[in-house]
Amino acid sequence: MKNIVLRNLFRDDSYQRIKFDEISGRYVTNASLELVIEKFRKDFEIDVLGKSVLAKPIYRFKIGSGKIKILAWSQMHGNESTTTKAIFDLINTFILNSANPEISKILNNCSIRIIPVLNPDGAEAYTRVNANDIDLNRDLQDLSQPESRLLKAEFDSFQPDFCLNLHDQRTIFSAGKHPESAILSFLTPSKDKERSIDIHRKRSMSVIAGIVKDLSEYLPNSIGRYDDGFNINCAGDTFQSLDVPTILFEAGHSPGDYEKEETRKQVYRALISCLYQIAGNKIEPSDYSNYFNIPENEKLFNDLIIRKAKINGRLVDVSFQFKEVLKNNKIDFQPVIEKIAPEILNYGHREINADEKSIKIPDDSEFIENVVVNKIILNDEELEVKCG
Repeated sequence: MKNIVLRNLFRDDSYQRIKFDEISGRYVTNASLELVIEKFRKDFEIDVLGKSVLAKPIYRFKIGSGKIKILAWSQMHGNESTTTKAIFDLINTFILNSANPEISKILNNCSIRIIPVLNPDGAEAYTRVNANDIDLNRDLQDLSQPESRLLKAEFDSFQPDFCLNLHDQRTIFSAGKHPESAILSFLTPSKDKERSIDIHRKRSMSVIAGIVKDLSEYLPNSIGRYDDGFNINCAGDTFQSLDVPTILFEAGHSPGDYEKEETRKQVYRALISCLYQIAGNKIEPSDYSNYFNIPENEKLFNDLIIRKAKINGRLVDVSFQFKEVLKNNKIDFQPVIEKIAPEILNYGHREINADEKSIKIPDDSEFIENVVVNKIILNDEELEVKCG
């Protein structure tokens, strides 16, 4: 890592000191957020921006006092909570590291407004959509939902200089055509169908290139870039079309990290890098071309692949993808057979070599696609398919 200024903030022991440990795991709701509010209500201005479909409060944090205005929001999709946890850590570092010259520069040079859980109904139900079954990230033109209207109204009244659109991505993504999971991915959305690159897109591209450079020591070959196909219904495309540099963050999968606590740390580092560049006016639009050196995401991973297994006399590979199900306020990862084929070319986050031995399901039910299988029997040994 070449940015010595950030090294101390990025150290693992520094992160463990500021990590908001009271909130962890995948299920993050307004109840989680209220713990954060209780801790920080004396330090920051926190108010209720409005209400969700089911009348849950949508909170807004106002942080910093500078001229550069930054609007950030997370959990637009209710089941995408990793960036929200990283936001909690970021807020904590603003308190615990306020004497750090780079943190104080962010606070003095920037005014940051954060909506940590834009979709509280979806968060509680652990769904992508809101209570009306609408994807809020496809509603920025129709503005049919109260949550979408609140975000757009905040954008219009605040008139930010930058927008940070914070999301999670599935475990299927690789960083390019390589066996490296996309632990983080970024996108500067298009502003039109032609995918025009103007000064505003160049600024957001340059910030993303800077983040990748700052995190290269921690995530070599594990940062991807989304395709920038234009969809004016999306929040990022809408705000970019209005000439506001917008950065989409996607929290991906770290090996073995289904609770996304390791990825959470990397998102925190990316947020610090992003704000450091913006606050210090360290954005060189001429560096935007480095953005295109980030490999595009590919869908090359499965959660589990069993190789060279014999089923009913056939030699096959079997891939599993975990379905996330809310149970007792925790996320249960249910292994679903996605594909049975002579050869599966994807990579597995976990792979089992059956070595041409027979496998079966303990209750002798049929091995078929689209069913949940928690355990298998391989050569008379029972093996767990579920993670964790």
